[in-house]
Amino acid sequence: MLSINNLSVAFKTRKGEVNAVRGISLNVAKGETLGIVGESGSGKSVTSYALMRILDAGGEIRTGDVTYSGIDLRAASEKDMRDIRGREISMIFQNPRAALNPIRRVGHQIEDVLIRHAQATRQDAKEKAIAALKAVKINDAAARYDAYPFELSGGMCQRIVIAIALACKPRLLIADEPTTGLDITTQKAVMDLVGDLAKARGMGMILITHDLGLASQYCDRIVVMKDGLIVEEDVPAQLFTNPQHAYTRKLVDATPRLGASLRTLLPPEARRPEPKLRVQSNPLLEVRDLVKTYPGKSGPVQAVKGISFDINAGQSLGLVGESGSGKSTTSEMIVRLQDPSSGNIIFDRQDIAATPSARFMRHPMRRDIQMVFQDATDSLNPRGTAAAAIAEPLARIDGMRGSKLSARVAELAELVGLPQPLLSRFPHQLSGGQKARVGIARAIALEPKLLILDEPTAALDVSIQAIVLNLLVDLRAQMGMSYLFVSHDLNVVRLLCDEVLVMKQGDIVDRGPTAQVMDTPSHPYTRALIEAAPQPPKSVAA
Repeated sequence: MLSINNLSVAFKTRKGEVNAVRGISLNVAKGETLGIVGESGSGKSVTSYALMRILDAGGEIRTGDVTYSGIDLRAASEKDMRDIRGREISMIFQNPRAALNPIRRVGHQIEDVLIRHAQATRQDAKEKAIAALKAVKINDAAARYDAYPFELSGGMCQRIVIAIALACKPRLLIADEPTTGLDITTQKAVMDLVGDLAKARGMGMILITHDLGLASQYCDRIVVMKDGLIVEEDVPAQLFTNPQHAYTRKLVDATPRLGASLRTLLPPEARRPEPKLRVQSNPLLEVRDLVKTYPGKSGPVQAVKGISFDINAGQSLGLVGESGSGKSTTSEMIVRLQDPSSGNIIFDRQDIAATPSARFMRHPMRRDIQMVFQDATDSLNPRGTAAAAIAEPLARIDGMRGSKLSARVAELAELVGLPQPLLSRFPHQLSGGQKARVGIARAIALEPKLLILDEPTAALDVSIQAIVLNLLVDLRAQMGMSYLFVSHDLNVVRLLCDEVLVMKQGDIVDRGPTAQVMDTPSHPYTRALIEAAPQPPKSVAA
């Protein structure tokens, strides 16, 4: 169906030419799912943009043939490509909210594609758009037809993007990180949905991902890319159990899985002894009957329903559950970004829930509770340097200035492994892993007693994630901090947390030591979460 031979893509930049893809060749057969895995910058997405002919102005295909069903896509006119895109070859983009028009109803956006490719008329476009929504298992599709993207969850927006991509029944689907940021049950639902539709329609698919577990579960063949080259290609069972290339072994070993430890995620030369962690018996945080209610169109909505739990000094507590379960609302109330409707948040024997969030910035305990946010990019000021981001809490809360402030920033950068030359860079000049380190350095600047981590590694490559997770366990040992680790990645929670809470629809439905909850879950919901988590085969190298 698709044949790519000796494809090379280059970009012109201010600092010269960058060879993003360097002479790669691959094929996709009818009904086959090909996985392309690799870290950021390996050339995965550029390959898909090149075959779709949607490279930006600075990109250029230098060499190679791209043939789809006998059609030379490089030689095709732009008019022909507009007909091919969406009708013959369709794409699910990585960020669903960015892919959708924020000021058009989602149903109208599906109609646009159907009408553009003569799959519907003005008279029956709405009916077919609603049918497309039903095909991706959206409940109450007729009502969702009139919704705007901002009114829908991330998982729902992802389904809308899939509905648009599949509306014209393409023969080849390119899915570029289609589940990034989704919770594991939504991820499984989305991938099962796409896989079932591909089989039913005999559709070929290219799955681009940095999640090796996901690739092993859904792909017939996998190619591994590094620095614009394909370094290995094989079926999943062979690739993961006996990787031949050193880079593939590095990716497989860095993937959290059953039987792994935090140190074994690192390359052998970077491994060091496990730190000694001290968990005290006295509670640092006591949450009692915590409730959060929001006004809704049909009446009050209880996001958190009277939950209670403790975090001991030096303990790492995991908080897991699907999107909308109340995890982030709970963490935001504890860090005092939101006020609870009722209940107590007793921190270091003082009820901080009694202080309104607007006044908590000036509270003496403000310095003792800090947060690492999920999106490192959005949590940093785009106009401020890395040094300015790390310095902000020191200057704002401690009033630190001058050489003392600069020295402390340099010390924190060294502590999180951020090279000093990067301190003068702006967020757009840093990689995802570097921005994550800046966020962690800022959060620990005041030496807090409790650090709340909201999906801090969700969008990171597996090797960068391994480094960040090991950094967190080292910092916990060095500084004696307690963690509330909010995540939907159960494999990561298993590695980092002593105990775990499972939330569903605002309630805690399961709790206990991490190994106990993961190995012998007492609640059906916990079992469903564990079963939905993709598990790559264990590497022989590991």
